Amino acid sequence: MQPNQTPDQHRHSPKPITHRTLRTAPGSTRTPGYWNMLLRQRDPPRFYAQLQRRFGDVAYFKFGPIHSYLVSHPDLVRDVFVTQSKKFGRPIGAKILRKMMLGNGLLTSEGDFHLRQRRMMQPAFHRQRIAGYAKVMVDYALLAGERWAQRRSAAPVDMAQEMMHLTLAVVGKTLLDADVERDAPEVGEAMDTMIQMFDRSSSPLHILLGRLNLINDQAFWASRRVLDDVIYRIIEERRSKPGDRGDLLSMLLVAADDEDAAYRMSNEQVRDEAMTLFLAGHETTALALTWAWYLISQHPQVEQQLHDELDHVLGGRAATFDDLPQLKFTEMIIAETLRLYPPAWLLARSTLHEVQVGGHRFEPRSMVVVSPWVMHRDERFFPDPLAFKPQRWTQAFKDSLPKLAFLPFGGGNRVCIGEGFAWAEAILILATLAKRWRAVLADDQLVQAKAMITLRPKFGMRMHLQAR
Repeated sequence: MQPNQTPDQHRHSPKPITHRTLRTAPGSTRTPGYWNMLLRQRDPPRFYAQLQRRFGDVAYFKFGPIHSYLVSHPDLVRDVFVTQSKKFGRPIGAKILRKMMLGNGLLTSEGDFHLRQRRMMQPAFHRQRIAGYAKVMVDYALLAGERWAQRRSAAPVDMAQEMMHLTLAVVGKTLLDADVERDAPEVGEAMDTMIQMFDRSSSPLHILLGRLNLINDQAFWASRRVLDDVIYRIIEERRSKPGDRGDLLSMLLVAADDEDAAYRMSNEQVRDEAMTLFLAGHETTALALTWAWYLISQHPQVEQQLHDELDHVLGGRAATFDDLPQLKFTEMIIAETLRLYPPAWLLARSTLHEVQVGGHRFEPRSMVVVSPWVMHRDERFFPDPLAFKPQRWTQAFKDSLPKLAFLPFGGGNRVCIGEGFAWAEAILILATLAKRWRAVLADDQLVQAKAMITLRPKFGMRMHLQAR
């Protein structure tokens, strides 16, 4: 799926809201909810893009029995994520995540508890800490490059698997201070199994079959036990020898709440937060890098400009955290990749009470959906929206964007706590590897996005590696 082959971009501007009374959101009221579930299952991004194209910035649909609304304008998204955020809770998908994988971590917790956990964890992601993690990111990227250099086969590599492998190593070291390959090799396999099984388990058909006891999820639960055993073992080891080892887990164990200094996280809560960071810090960055390699391979002028910048800034040395301000075009490539292929392509909330958004009435216990995929391809904010143009990301352009028009990390009080970490990791890994390597898409590789929890390449991403 080339960026210029997506036909779902609408071509109209929203009408200003002048109605004095609340109204029902326009939408496909005649379409049965379960039919919408099947349509969405086939091609979710296209389903939401067509919904916006037909009905505008607020669109109603039924998802099974659930009243649902798609919100697609930055001002209205701000209403949901910021100004009225207390009127919204986590969606049903977060509840499934909590039960099956993440427990009560940052991604799934709510209310005052979520705010306290976020406040306690925030110091782990301050700039000074990220600067310390930067060396780990570069070192593991250099090791990946060495593995590529030692390959004896001319066959293409699956860049999606390569980036997953690399970011798992980074998160294992920065989160647990553990070498996943050496100290806990079972972690990688278990994480892959859990992610694959969770995607399947969160589909509407699987949920229905599960309620009828027609699904066997033993592989999923076995993988979860493996990860739990590893994480709890490391937690117990750290409890017996307390101190800051420079990793995220150390900080979680000693973190205290400014408003309640006596509060410390239990082992179970530390496990939940660690599992959340494992998932969020592993797959999403790997996918962003995978899509970046693909887009670079399709645009020779972008590739040349990237190489010119890396040669000029880095020369023959390894990248460092201090190089980030000079790697401007590398950052632009990551930003444009996140625009076209946001790993977190769908964000959702549920209404706790009746809510008014953009002059529309949202019913209690409804689902409200925001799609970065749809909003990032809106020509009102991104001219020539289906084209890959990293050069658009000048400071003037960023300043001109409405807040929340670009939201690859979400927004409001639930914006990704590791956003700064992710930017540094993606830029430093791409810079380190692209300084030495080119990646050329295999001739027979089909490229299509598969939208589940995250936005993945459906058929992998086989690419030939060429040393520069």
